[in-house]
Amino acid sequence: MDPRTDSQHRPIVVDLFAGAGGLSLGFEMAGFDVVAAVEYDPVHAATHAYNFPEAPVLCRDVRRVLPTDLLSAAGEGWRRHHPADDWDGVIDVIIGGPSCQGFSTMGKQDANDDRNELVGEFVRLVEGVAPRAFVMENVPGILAPQFAPLLDDAVRRFRAAGYTLSDYSEPLDASEYDVPQRRKRVFLVGVAEGYELAPITKSTLGTVTVAHALEGLPSLVGRSKADGELLEMSADQGAAYATGLDNPYLSILRDVNPRSQAAIGGVLSGYLVTEHRPSSIKRFEALRQGDTDSVSRLWRLKERHPSRTLRAGTGSERGAFSAARPLHPTEPRVITVREAARLHSFPDWFRFHATNWHGHRQIGNSVPPLLAKAVATSVLRSLGVNPTGSAISRTNAGGIARLLIMNASEAQKYFAADDAEIPAKRSRPVTPEARLEDAPVLSF
Repeated sequence: MDPRTDSQHRPIVVDLFAGAGGLSLGFEMAGFDVVAAVEYDPVHAATHAYNFPEAPVLCRDVRRVLPTDLLSAAGEGWRRHHPADDWDGVIDVIIGGPSCQGFSTMGKQDANDDRNELVGEFVRLVEGVAPRAFVMENVPGILAPQFAPLLDDAVRRFRAAGYTLSDYSEPLDASEYDVPQRRKRVFLVGVAEGYELAPITKSTLGTVTVAHALEGLPSLVGRSKADGELLEMSADQGAAYATGLDNPYLSILRDVNPRSQAAIGGVLSGYLVTEHRPSSIKRFEALRQGDTDSVSRLWRLKERHPSRTLRAGTGSERGAFSAARPLHPTEPRVITVREAARLHSFPDWFRFHATNWHGHRQIGNSVPPLLAKAVATSVLRSLGVNPTGSAISRTNAGGIARLLIMNASEAQKYFAADDAEIPAKRSRPVTPEARLEDAPVLSF
């Protein structure tokens, strides 16, 4: 019998292109254990390592990762989860969202963008590892005609490897899966021979709004940038925060995952203030919900509706441009990282990099966890597994706090990552000939 069919051994996942961990978290929420991740941005890798301390992170370009590297990392992750039990060497699911900027309608939709080839790298690792199932996520732009040859080739290879594929022609809208944000994503799900695809179930809550998402969060009145990103709640703030327990949306975030809400210990992260000029504040005060400021082009959230899509901006390798953040629905300022996390369906114990730029970029780049959970739940049913518990008691979320304040160079040193793997230092694309021949041998 497969040991992962009982309540003590949840099926295991490896996350490629992991970022801060939106897909990882959604799969954990559904009943999987994330045992390894790949992420080439060292700052994102550090954040993933903090929030998933039992999952080794390969801080490397996925083009230079071998199937044996994934198996080695997964083996170490299994030992961290189950130190007394042997692993059978099978990865249940490989998940990941290959870099989407080349496909995005917000960009140039360039068929020659070198990042588009990362779809093929996802396929290569699925072919080499042969998991029971896989989930590949991307933006709706990947369905555009100019990308048909690339997507058709991926589909052909998946089928040749023996996988039954889901219908990926219609993107899923996160707002239909308990997420207070309109955000469409394409999911291509595949299951190995002997398994049948299960449908993805939509929301039971109905429409979750901005007001639902932000309920109970302390006000920023009287707070300055000098106060930092951690907010220690007073007794009054704590009482106001606790009122969110009657909010079905927040109840899902607090109760559906194995980590304890008590882990925040009365301290909320992601509360670094953005300071605005007096003239900007005056304009923001006069701006109606749903309207866009004529100068900054920032838009104001509407309390009784889901948010528009939260954007990520670009990484340092593409100019480090910041995406516009929405304005708070009732206060004359842009939203905080914690408020953005609530709009993205991250629970309050989940932490991001301490700077606003990295924190918002990590959220904007991630799959909303509750959307990921809906997909993961269907995969769980496809595999015929019904786990009821986790081998790890996570009463104190997170690992080493310094992971959340590292800059790229510090995080690079922490992971012993090669210079060629760091986006800001990459001067040329990795060629097929070079991507594997000089890849270091990994051991755990």
